[in-house]
Amino acid sequence: MQMPFADFILQHEADDPVRLLLSRDKYPDIDIDLAVTTLEVRRKLRTKVPEWYAVPSLVYPFRLSGEQCSSSETARYKAWLASGLRLEGVPPQTVATRPLPSKMGPSLLCGRGWPQVCGGTPSSLNVADLTGGMGVDAWAFAQVSKEVLYNEMQLELVRATELNFRELGVENVRFRNCRVEPGKVKEVLDGFRPDVIFLDPVRRAEDGRKVFLIEECQPDVLGLLPELFEAARYVLLKLSPMADITMACKRLGAHVKEVHVVAAGGECKELLFLLDREWEGAPATFIVEGGAVMEIPGQARNEGEGQARNEGSPLVISTGAKRSGEISLFEPGKALLKAGAFGLPCGRFGLTKLGQHTHLYAGEAVPEELRPFGKVFEIQEVLPLNNRTIKEAGKRWPQAEVTARNVPMTSDLLRKKLGCASGGDIHLFGVRVEAAAEAGNYLIVTKKRYGTD
Repeated sequence: MQMPFADFILQHEADDPVRLLLSRDKYPDIDIDLAVTTLEVRRKLRTKVPEWYAVPSLVYPFRLSGEQCSSSETARYKAWLASGLRLEGVPPQTVATRPLPSKMGPSLLCGRGWPQVCGGTPSSLNVADLTGGMGVDAWAFAQVSKEVLYNEMQLELVRATELNFRELGVENVRFRNCRVEPGKVKEVLDGFRPDVIFLDPVRRAEDGRKVFLIEECQPDVLGLLPELFEAARYVLLKLSPMADITMACKRLGAHVKEVHVVAAGGECKELLFLLDREWEGAPATFIVEGGAVMEIPGQARNEGEGQARNEGSPLVISTGAKRSGEISLFEPGKALLKAGAFGLPCGRFGLTKLGQHTHLYAGEAVPEELRPFGKVFEIQEVLPLNNRTIKEAGKRWPQAEVTARNVPMTSDLLRKKLGCASGGDIHLFGVRVEAAAEAGNYLIVTKKRYGTD
């Protein structure tokens, strides 16, 4: 009797893939190559897309697709953006923090401040995902849309995704297997009328080389933009988290309305550019981290930059012991740093930057709205950074986390000099400080209170 594919996957989940490949003769009724690839991808999806991991009958023909696919969290964020465009007519706006959709339990987008598109509420949204890949983004779009068009150039991926969506109970998706290139957008859409077109261009050339310019990715979005705007008002573009935001906005033109810097798990995962054919002006930037979203209005990414550079900043720290909680230290998370909003903690939240090139901030308290976008520490002591204090600190705190910022040594070298092991509730910062009675290099002893991990 032939063993179902899902049963085979469950039985061999912990097996060595190489051993399985070598023992393929034992399983004549199983496509061992597909099974092994599926097992390897599933291991990545356990935490990345747990909803898919929970369904063992899904198949994954390519390892690379599993590595490059969106997580559930980032896919849902894109779905929320798209749903807001159609349901409210304009992109969602906020100056306060809001929870990500993934924090809201079983219903995808129910929650205060978010578009109400769950609980049976009908949606008239149509989304075209022209670079479908493994389909995680299309799966998220389908949960907030009337219909989704999924297009993928690799036929094997299209077939696998079509099967997987049946297993996941997704029924409102059209499947296309076309190459997206200039002059072919209408052909790819094949009569489908999207409100939003989503693209995640492949950042590799045909010979496998990594590429960085937008026009070198596949498909070439710059060459496609006129046709994309003929088909839909909105284009949502995903670029590498390593991309330069300012350069990308210049290349994409005046229709960039929003830039979303999405961090998850302490890493910057995605840069999303929302283009609107009816918009011309400076784009707003949204930073997404720690389950929260905050807007930086257009042309305000460096608000308060004067104070950030310590022009007339008040004295906030001095050497010696500090009472617990008297002064707080704020370390920005990856999304805020990637957005380049170095003046925002000063201009909007009243903190003082320790130095022009030291991206750490101090104040009597870190406002609650800012806390999700970094880590907050209590300053315990501030010591001169020299060989004597380093030696003494290593003896006092044999276990501590260590960070070096804007000083002539790396974090690893400072840790080696201190001789302390990782762990514990103490965090030692070796930093250049200009917001002090005497500018110089200091060792700041802190305890973490809360923030991203």
